Amino acid sequence: MAKSKTTYICSECGAESRQYFGRCTECGSWGTLVESVVESAPPAASKRAIDLVRAPAETRSSVPRAAKAKAAVPARPSQSVRLAEMSEVGVARTSSGYNEFDRVLGGGIVEGSLVLIGGEPGIGKSTLMLQTASQLSGTQRVLYVSAEESGQQVKMRAQRILADLEEFGGEGEIDEDGADSAAKTDAKPKRAPKKVKKSSQSQPASLDNADFYLLPETDLETILAELESLQPQVAIVDSIQRIYFQTLASAPGSVAQVRECTSALMQVAKRTGVALFIVGHVTKEGSIAGPRTLEHLVDTVLFFEGDRFASHRLLRSMKNRFGPTHEIGVFEMVARGLREVTNPSELFLSSRDELVSGTATIVACEGTRPIVVEVQALVSPTSFGTPRRSTTGVDGSRLQQILAVLEKRVGIPLSKLDTYLASVGGMRVEEPAADLGVAIAVVAGFRDRVADAHTVIIGEVGLGGQVRPVPQLELRLREAAKLGFKRAIVPRGKVPPGIKMEVVPVARVLDAILAALPRGEEPVRRDDEVGELEV
Repeated sequence: MAKSKTTYICSECGAESRQYFGRCTECGSWGTLVESVVESAPPAASKRAIDLVRAPAETRSSVPRAAKAKAAVPARPSQSVRLAEMSEVGVARTSSGYNEFDRVLGGGIVEGSLVLIGGEPGIGKSTLMLQTASQLSGTQRVLYVSAEESGQQVKMRAQRILADLEEFGGEGEIDEDGADSAAKTDAKPKRAPKKVKKSSQSQPASLDNADFYLLPETDLETILAELESLQPQVAIVDSIQRIYFQTLASAPGSVAQVRECTSALMQVAKRTGVALFIVGHVTKEGSIAGPRTLEHLVDTVLFFEGDRFASHRLLRSMKNRFGPTHEIGVFEMVARGLREVTNPSELFLSSRDELVSGTATIVACEGTRPIVVEVQALVSPTSFGTPRRSTTGVDGSRLQQILAVLEKRVGIPLSKLDTYLASVGGMRVEEPAADLGVAIAVVAGFRDRVADAHTVIIGEVGLGGQVRPVPQLELRLREAAKLGFKRAIVPRGKVPPGIKMEVVPVARVLDAILAALPRGEEPVRRDDEVGELEV
């Protein structure tokens, strides 16, 4: 009989230790070691592999390689196949009913895939999964495993979502005014897969004729038995931290439970071809709770993020074996649930009628999607010995670097001034292509000047004050031209052809400042304490 032993597993990196320590010896995290009871018996490995490992050294490497090559028989594969001889199988995809969701998944739901969706509590993960299940239940057999809510709670939410959508009797998404958004769910995604199964209806079926099955259960064995018996096309587990395996002695949500439950669900998904979605919690640092191996087991990792006090939500792809990564889908939380945002650039642009100093418009790329975002800067005299640097949606270290370049290379005295920088709507902008727009916004805030509302600014700022090229420039310019912008300040280089807007190439930050803020314009408001910039 196999003996059991106690090990301690780090919830951050998954490292195992025979003894408890306050700090993980691998990743250095404090208080992350969780006790786990495992069997000491060796895994069910092949006896031949064990014999090869235990074979004496002289039987394995005592003969020279050249002599072995002459005496050996011709090499031939036992089970492996040449890559060129491997048969090609098209990836079958099914539309989820939401174009934004399909974009993040790479074109649709893949059969036999395992998708992990993480996010903060109350952000809308369960609402997104329930709406997706409602959309698919008209043509697909869907199983919704509710491990956190009772069956009555799930049915109440489903009835509210379906009643609100059917109240207006139209197709597509319903906006806050009850109008049809004209977003067709059967439209082709931007990257069309080889084989896509399109839904025959663009609105969810009623609960009476929907192929929607609900299982309020937390026992893993019961869930696996239902998957084998029902054989659904799509299954949703909400959430993986509440599922437990009775064989393990650890509590639900522990490292061992999450790892074993996910492994069992993955084997069922690959064997039966069911598309499986699992919802995961996040830690206070923002990462998905559980061992890091959880993200390695699944095919796709999605993060549902956003401010709970704001209306918009971002579904971001961090890992995708069936499509591109770092794609985003934009949703808006309304009284009836989640609504797709077909043009996210309008969401992250403030009112263009009011002239406000210290603003600039940039074009950020999230994967293959360009999004026009407005950044705002406020520069004011400091009341303390050390000036403050505060950012919202923009990396604070990038702001520090840009301020240093403006003071050293352009001569703007910013070392004794407070600087506040924010992106409209809280859109997180991390790529270097926003550097030049941030620099223009800071200078405009320092001078109380207003940049042209119809000008977009794109470019990376180097430490020497030069403006460097950025990738996907043509994609950014076409998005800006589509939204009605007339002028673009870009790095010097080859200008993409066919752009219906004025393109101003610049080589240095000073040239960009002169192009965006001409000398002849008077400032909106004089500030005697700060002074004026001479360029």
